[in-house]
Amino acid sequence: MLERLQTKKMTIEFLKQNNLIIFETVSGSRAYGTDLPTSDEDRRGVFILPKNDFFGLTKIDQVSDEKNDNVYYELGRFVELLSKSNPNMLEMLAMPEDCILVKEPLFEKFKPEIFLSKQCKKTFAGYAMTQVQKARGLNKKIMNPVGKERKSILDFCFVIQDYGSIPLKKWLVKKGLEQRKCGLVNIAHFQDTYAIFYDENDDLGFKGIENKPTANMVSLSSIPEGIDSIGYMSFNINGYQKYCKDYRDYWRWVKKRNEVRYENTVSHGKNYDAKNMLHTFRLLDMAEEIAQFGEIRVCRPNREFLLQIRKGDFEYEDLLKQAEQKIERIEDLYAKSDLPEKLNLRQINNILVEIRELWYQ
Repeated sequence: MLERLQTKKMTIEFLKQNNLIIFETVSGSRAYGTDLPTSDEDRRGVFILPKNDFFGLTKIDQVSDEKNDNVYYELGRFVELLSKSNPNMLEMLAMPEDCILVKEPLFEKFKPEIFLSKQCKKTFAGYAMTQVQKARGLNKKIMNPVGKERKSILDFCFVIQDYGSIPLKKWLVKKGLEQRKCGLVNIAHFQDTYAIFYDENDDLGFKGIENKPTANMVSLSSIPEGIDSIGYMSFNINGYQKYCKDYRDYWRWVKKRNEVRYENTVSHGKNYDAKNMLHTFRLLDMAEEIAQFGEIRVCRPNREFLLQIRKGDFEYEDLLKQAEQKIERIEDLYAKSDLPEKLNLRQINNILVEIRELWYQ
């Protein structure tokens, strides 16, 4: 009951009404300077749990709205993510002044330089690489759509004919046969190859080639002695399993995809998620700046270039090539950088404890 009550009351409105927020900022495209008139205004923030809640039975790491556009992190969770060089958290330490809505003096103890290390190569550039891979996957889905009507085992079966093969479905039609009246038996030492028998009168109890459209394997039957086979068939089981995975992944993606972003992707004709690629380059640029200058620069100086990416002005392969070149440069910069290899976790922990003690006093 206590946990349900706690969860119910801990909303963004509750945080504001009880003055629990120590930092709040406009985030996302408006902070990066890449916003458009249609862009939403996202917000991020940091709050401190009331003392009784922090020491009590329930703790809450973050509070957000239904769409997850506005997310507020409890102080402990915020520092934990900072200690892991999380890009979203590090950005909050260097937000443009005109984006900051709330900033308690205690928040000033979070100096950006304390949280910068060579770990940023992995969290910024590494995450950017996952975005590149995601873009590749999206490109593959767009260029290779999977039909809504699901194929069956029969589409991956082929009958030996002369010195070649013929699709099973075509062979059945040509012979005037029904798959349900067929019976299959394994051929020894020939993997995924079967002898085909036929029960014209449908009285031998053959199980057919597939017992249902969604079957994962062909059906085998008991064949009485004295019946001759009418052909030999192979089943491309690897091809069928790959198709099933591709079908499942594709239609799961269709169900979950952001239709507005998808329509934008299709409309510019370059077949990649332009917003996804914009953030890839933003993260790579920030990773480079951290290694080169020891600074987090949130507002992007190359706004026009990033917006060109978003509009689809560049070819997909050209952007991938540029991203890969940037990653090579970043590897070199971090190898030569004076940044510490790892963060001073003891120092970070002391800051967390000090802020919480001061707040609860």
